[in-house]
Amino acid sequence: MLVVLPLGLLIGAVLFDILYLIFGGTTFPLVAGYTMAAGIIGGLVAGVFGLVDWMAIPPRTRARRIGTLHGLGNVLVLVLFGLSWLLRYPETDWRPNEFALTLSFVGIVLGAITGWLGGELVDRLGVGVDQVEDLNAANSLSRKARAGRPAAGGVG
Repeated sequence: MLVVLPLGLLIGAVLFDILYLIFGGTTFPLVAGYTMAAGIIGGLVAGVFGLVDWMAIPPRTRARRIGTLHGLGNVLVLVLFGLSWLLRYPETDWRPNEFALTLSFVGIVLGAITGWLGGELVDRLGVGVDQVEDLNAANSLSRKARAGRPAAGGVG
Protein backbone atom coordinates (compact mmCIF):
# COMPACT_ATOMS: atom_id res chain seq x y z
CA MET A 1 0.00 0.00 0.00
CA LEU A 2 2.63 2.52 -1.06
CA VAL A 3 -0.08 4.75 -2.50
CA VAL A 4 -1.42 5.92 0.87
CA LEU A 5 1.39 8.37 1.68
CA PRO A 6 1.56 10.13 -1.71
CA LEU A 7 -2.23 10.31 -1.90
CA GLY A 8 -2.38 11.85 1.57
CA LEU A 9 0.34 14.35 0.67
CA LEU A 10 -1.43 15.42 -2.53
CA ILE A 11 -4.74 15.79 -0.68
CA GLY A 12 -2.88 17.80 1.96
CA ALA A 13 -1.43 20.08 -0.72
CA VAL A 14 -4.92 20.80 -2.05
CA LEU A 15 -6.16 21.48 1.49
CA PHE A 16 -3.32 23.98 1.98
CA ASP A 17 -4.32 25.59 -1.32
CA ILE A 18 -7.87 25.96 -0.03
CA LEU A 19 -6.57 27.44 3.22
CA TYR A 20 -4.50 29.89 1.18
CA LEU A 21 -7.60 30.93 -0.80
CA ILE A 22 -9.54 31.49 2.42
CA PHE A 23 -6.92 33.13 4.64
CA GLY A 24 -4.15 34.29 2.29
CA GLY A 25 -0.65 34.67 3.69
CA THR A 26 2.67 33.18 2.68
CA THR A 27 2.85 30.00 4.75
CA PHE A 28 0.05 27.99 3.12
CA PRO A 29 1.42 28.18 -0.44
CA LEU A 30 4.90 27.24 0.75
CA VAL A 31 3.63 24.23 2.69
CA ALA A 32 1.41 23.23 -0.26
CA GLY A 33 4.43 23.35 -2.59
CA TYR A 34 6.63 21.18 -0.39
CA THR A 35 3.78 18.78 0.36
CA MET A 36 2.99 18.51 -3.35
CA ALA A 37 6.63 17.82 -4.22
CA ALA A 38 6.79 15.02 -1.65
CA GLY A 39 3.50 13.58 -2.95
CA ILE A 40 4.77 13.59 -6.53
CA ILE A 41 8.01 11.84 -5.55
CA GLY A 42 6.08 9.28 -3.49
CA GLY A 43 3.66 8.75 -6.37
CA LEU A 44 6.54 8.02 -8.73
CA VAL A 45 7.92 5.41 -6.32
CA ALA A 46 4.47 3.84 -5.86
CA GLY A 47 4.03 3.81 -9.64
CA VAL A 48 7.09 1.60 -10.10
CA PHE A 49 5.60 -1.04 -7.82
CA GLY A 50 2.19 -0.59 -9.43
CA LEU A 51 3.72 -1.28 -12.83
CA VAL A 52 5.27 -4.49 -11.50
CA ASP A 53 1.86 -5.58 -10.14
CA TRP A 54 0.16 -4.67 -13.43
CA MET A 55 2.64 -6.72 -15.46
CA ALA A 56 1.71 -9.80 -13.39
CA ILE A 57 -1.99 -9.54 -14.36
CA PRO A 58 -2.86 -11.91 -17.22
CA PRO A 59 -3.69 -10.15 -20.50
CA ARG A 60 -7.25 -9.90 -21.86
CA THR A 61 -8.85 -9.83 -18.42
CA ARG A 62 -11.08 -7.21 -16.85
CA ALA A 63 -8.40 -6.71 -14.20
CA ARG A 64 -5.81 -5.85 -16.84
CA ARG A 65 -8.14 -3.29 -18.46
CA ILE A 66 -8.97 -1.68 -15.12
CA GLY A 67 -5.29 -1.76 -14.14
CA THR A 68 -4.42 0.02 -17.37
CA LEU A 69 -6.97 2.78 -16.71
CA HIS A 70 -5.82 3.01 -13.09
CA GLY A 71 -2.15 3.30 -14.03
CA LEU A 72 -2.58 5.76 -16.90
CA GLY A 73 -4.96 7.83 -14.80
CA ASN A 74 -2.40 8.01 -12.00
CA VAL A 75 0.29 9.08 -14.47
CA LEU A 76 -2.03 11.90 -15.53
CA VAL A 77 -2.62 12.82 -11.86
CA LEU A 78 1.15 13.13 -11.34
CA VAL A 79 1.51 15.18 -14.54
CA LEU A 80 -1.25 17.57 -13.40
CA PHE A 81 0.31 18.02 -9.97
CA GLY A 82 3.78 18.29 -11.50
CA LEU A 83 2.64 21.10 -13.80
CA SER A 84 0.90 22.80 -10.89
CA TRP A 85 4.12 22.61 -8.89
CA LEU A 86 6.20 23.97 -11.79
CA LEU A 87 3.86 26.95 -12.13
CA ARG A 88 4.30 27.75 -8.42
CA TYR A 89 8.06 27.35 -8.18
CA PRO A 90 9.18 30.64 -9.77
CA GLU A 91 6.61 32.69 -7.83
CA THR A 92 7.44 34.56 -4.64
CA ASP A 93 6.51 32.33 -1.68
CA TRP A 94 5.30 29.72 -4.21
CA ARG A 95 1.94 31.45 -4.54
CA PRO A 96 -0.21 29.52 -7.03
CA ASN A 97 -1.93 31.29 -9.90
CA GLU A 98 -5.44 30.30 -11.01
CA PHE A 99 -4.16 27.77 -13.54
CA ALA A 100 -1.92 26.05 -10.95
CA LEU A 101 -4.89 25.79 -8.58
CA THR A 102 -7.12 24.42 -11.33
CA LEU A 103 -4.54 21.77 -12.22
CA SER A 104 -4.28 20.55 -8.63
CA PHE A 105 -8.07 20.56 -8.14
CA VAL A 106 -8.58 18.55 -11.34
CA GLY A 107 -5.73 16.27 -10.25
CA ILE A 108 -7.37 15.47 -6.93
CA VAL A 109 -10.73 14.68 -8.59
CA LEU A 110 -9.01 12.39 -11.08
CA GLY A 111 -7.07 10.86 -8.17
CA ALA A 112 -10.37 9.97 -6.49
CA ILE A 113 -11.50 8.18 -9.65
CA THR A 114 -8.24 6.28 -10.06
CA GLY A 115 -8.34 5.44 -6.36
CA TRP A 116 -11.75 3.85 -6.86
CA LEU A 117 -10.34 1.86 -9.80
CA GLY A 118 -7.48 0.70 -7.55
CA GLY A 119 -10.05 -0.37 -4.98
CA GLU A 120 -11.82 -2.40 -7.67
CA LEU A 121 -8.55 -4.16 -8.46
CA VAL A 122 -7.78 -5.05 -4.87
CA ASP A 123 -11.16 -5.51 -3.19
CA ARG A 124 -13.36 -6.78 -5.99
CA LEU A 125 -10.88 -8.54 -8.27
CA GLY A 126 -8.41 -9.62 -5.59
CA VAL A 127 -5.35 -8.54 -7.55
CA GLY A 128 -2.30 -8.78 -5.33
CA VAL A 129 -4.37 -10.04 -2.41
CA ASP A 130 -4.91 -13.79 -2.59
CA GLN A 131 -4.46 -16.78 -4.86
CA VAL A 132 -8.18 -17.14 -5.59
CA GLU A 133 -8.59 -14.08 -7.79
CA ASP A 134 -11.49 -13.69 -10.18
CA LEU A 135 -9.88 -11.53 -12.86
CA ASN A 136 -13.18 -11.17 -14.70
CA ALA A 137 -15.44 -10.42 -11.70
CA ALA A 138 -18.38 -8.06 -12.14
CA ASN A 139 -18.22 -4.38 -11.23
CA SER A 140 -18.72 -3.68 -7.51
CA LEU A 141 -21.75 -1.54 -8.35
CA SER A 142 -23.56 -4.29 -10.26
CA ARG A 143 -26.18 -6.68 -8.89
CA LYS A 144 -23.89 -9.62 -9.64
CA ALA A 145 -21.29 -8.18 -7.29
CA ARG A 146 -23.73 -7.86 -4.40
CA ALA A 147 -24.89 -11.43 -4.86
CA GLY A 148 -21.31 -12.68 -5.12
CA ARG A 149 -18.53 -12.55 -2.58
CA PRO A 150 -18.88 -10.20 0.40
CA ALA A 151 -16.89 -7.00 0.54
CA ALA A 152 -13.51 -7.19 2.25
CA GLY A 153 -13.78 -6.54 5.95
CA GLY A 154 -17.56 -6.75 5.81
CA VAL A 155 -19.62 -8.04 8.68
CA GLY A 156 -21.73 -11.08 7.81
